Amino acid sequence: MKSNAIVTLADSNYFELLIELINSINKHDKTNSVSICVLDAGLTEKQSEIIKTKVYSIKKAKWDIEVSKFKIAGKEWLKSQVSRAFLPDYFPEFKKYLWIDCDAWINSWESVELYFKACENGKLGITQSVGSGYRVLSKVKWVFGKIALIKSQNYKHAKKSGFSEKTARKIAFSPHINIGVFSLEKDSSCWKIWQEILKKALKSGQIFGSEGLAINIAVYDKNIDVEFLPVNCNWIASNVLPKYDIKNETFVEPYLPHNKIGIMHLAAGLWSGKKDMRLDKNVKIKIKTTNGKEIDKSLRFGIN
Repeated sequence: MKSNAIVTLADSNYFELLIELINSINKHDKTNSVSICVLDAGLTEKQSEIIKTKVYSIKKAKWDIEVSKFKIAGKEWLKSQVSRAFLPDYFPEFKKYLWIDCDAWINSWESVELYFKACENGKLGITQSVGSGYRVLSKVKWVFGKIALIKSQNYKHAKKSGFSEKTARKIAFSPHINIGVFSLEKDSSCWKIWQEILKKALKSGQIFGSEGLAINIAVYDKNIDVEFLPVNCNWIASNVLPKYDIKNETFVEPYLPHNKIGIMHLAAGLWSGKKDMRLDKNVKIKIKTTNGKEIDKSLRFGIN
C-alpha cells in the first residue's frame, strides 16, 4: 500500500468523467506511487463493478455532518460538499491526501507532486482562483453612476450562513480559493478547523458551496498554515480558456511563457448552446493555439 492517496467522488451522472480522471492518473503515474480512492455518491452497481479493478478502494459517501433532509432530498451528490472534509475517516491508512473533483483530470504529473509536497508539515496545499487573464474578480453594481456596490459571493454566502460581519468582510475581497483540488496530511490540524466551520455553514446556509466557503474562512479568517500553488495546478477552464500547443499535443496557459496545464478543471461547465461538455463528450469549443490558429476542441481527457 502506498502512503499517498488521490481521492474523488462521483455519482452515476459523472461516471464517464470519473473514468477519465482515473485514466489520466494511470497514464501519468508510471511508478504507481499513489492509490486511487473513490467516494460513491450514487454510482450504479454496474459502474462500481467497472471501476473496482482500477482503484484501490471505493467507499459509500455519508452525510458526515447532519443536514436538513429538506435540503438534500434526491441530491446524494451534495455529499461532496461534506465528505471531502473527512477523508481521514474514510481512508485512515494514508499519510497524505490529494482531492481532485471528478470533473478534473491530470495533464501533468508535476502538479500532483507539488500538491503532495505542499501539504507537508500540516499545511493545506491549494490554489487561488486568480492569475494571468482573470478580468473580473468581483461584480459591481453602480448606483447613480458613481457609487459602487460590490457583490462578493463569499461575503453574501458567509452572511447567509450566519457568520459575523467581521468574518464576512475578511473573505469578501480575498482571492477566491477553489476547493476542487487540495492536499492535506492525515494529522493536519486543518481538518478539525475546517470541519467546525463547515458545521456552522451547513446549519444556516445552503449546502452547495459550503465546503468552499468554510475553507476560505479557514485560510483568511482563522489563518491556517497554507501553501499556495500556481494557478496551472488547478486550471478552471470556465474562468480562462487555455491554449493548445499543437507541436507538443498539450494544453497550456494562454499567456507567455505558456506553462503546461497541470490539472484541467471543468468546474461550472463549458457550454455549447445548452449542452455542457461535462455531460456530453461530443461538445467542442473554439480555443486558440500557441501558433495563432483557432481550433474546435474538447477539453476532456482523451477526447480530441
